[in-house]
Amino acid sequence: MKPRILVVDDEESIREFLDIMLRKEGYEVTCVEDGQKAIDMLKKKSFDLIISDLQMPHVTGIELLKHVKETQPELLFMMITAFGTTESAVEAMKMGAYDYITKPFKIDEVRINIANALRSRNLEVENRSLKKELEKEYSFQNLVGNSEAMHRIYDLIKRVSETPTNVLITGESGTGKEMVAKAIHYNGPLKDKPFVTINCGAIPESLMESEMFGHKKGSFTGAVVDKAGLFEVADGGTLFLDEVGELPVSIQVKLLRAIQERVIRRVGSVEDTKVDVRIIAATNRDLEQMVTQGTFRQDLFYRLNVINIKTPSLRERRDDIAALATHFLNKYNSRLTKTISSISKEAMDLLKKYDYPGNVRELENIIERTVALEGGATVLPESLPPFVNTPSGRKMASSDGIEITEDGIDLDKVVGQIEKELLIKAIHTAGGVKKKAAKLLGITFRSMRYRVEKYNLGTITDDELEDEAG
Repeated sequence: MKPRILVVDDEESIREFLDIMLRKEGYEVTCVEDGQKAIDMLKKKSFDLIISDLQMPHVTGIELLKHVKETQPELLFMMITAFGTTESAVEAMKMGAYDYITKPFKIDEVRINIANALRSRNLEVENRSLKKELEKEYSFQNLVGNSEAMHRIYDLIKRVSETPTNVLITGESGTGKEMVAKAIHYNGPLKDKPFVTINCGAIPESLMESEMFGHKKGSFTGAVVDKAGLFEVADGGTLFLDEVGELPVSIQVKLLRAIQERVIRRVGSVEDTKVDVRIIAATNRDLEQMVTQGTFRQDLFYRLNVINIKTPSLRERRDDIAALATHFLNKYNSRLTKTISSISKEAMDLLKKYDYPGNVRELENIIERTVALEGGATVLPESLPPFVNTPSGRKMASSDGIEITEDGIDLDKVVGQIEKELLIKAIHTAGGVKKKAAKLLGITFRSMRYRVEKYNLGTITDDELEDEAG
């Protein structure tokens, strides 16, 4: 749709000029001669922008602006002022007008101002839409699972989201710690404020301080401009410290000061900057043990661990596997434009029995892969990855369920089966890249090559051989 503009001016020549110019620019234009008629028109039709003269009989531009801000506060408003009346224009800006244009008009200036105003409005609409989508996506009601363990999480999210207290989320990798953090943020009073994530394990130690606290121009090689840190970006909102257990001790000291005193200091600066952020941290490591070992500060641990939420592993909430699998099936049906209607009972039974060392993230990965490769309308057992579709995949690298009877067992066979499944799992995790899979298993590429051939797990490509030789 063309942007709709309402022009309000008691001078016919001004109305005609703006009508012709704006239509040439591709806008839909309506013109009225006074503020009261503009108010009447707003009851009949919606507009994206009002351009109104300041001085008019009956209802002035200021009075029209006041009415608009009371009834349609999101509607853009630009004021037309005569040369030399900028004080009135400034008053209009204080009341909420987007901008003002002066008579006599400079056509290019008017054109640019209007284009910028409409672009600004579109960005605001998009931002509001994105915020609503985020609130919907991270509403705790949309976290999937009806198990007792998940109901405890929902209850904690509801209670914690209303407080400004720091939260530490612990749990294995892939259990949805960031999802819980976002649910806390988007269900509380800070939902319209920033939610900023720092992956503490992904940023080099040499850059961590600058990323967190910012830097001044010239403070180090490459600092060509002043830069705000993520603490400043998150001011007024939530700062999510993901993998906080990976923070170097030198940064832990500065983080503790920022949390305690609510001030940060940019690298290279001598001035403190006040910040007001809520801290939510997450880790898959045992911070209490790290405190004992001296690799994590005790005082920082206590500052972060005011409220602890432990996300359960998927093994602790097996009742949720069917609901999660169906949720991910629908998600990737939509994303990959597939029409897979269901997961067969046999395939679902296998999914329920698998042990999920990678938790919910691994289940999602399995379903995404399956949807991408499935050619039929139903997910069958043979559609699942090999490590799910085998008995040892359900208790990988574990002696649970292996009974030693009076007749004994074939140890080499059992160990070989476990080894094979670990190889399959590593190759899958590495996306089929054997060299990367070897690193995951802590073995050499030559050893990986031998085992791939031994268990008939595919071939080593010429490119992989050349890469290894190189």
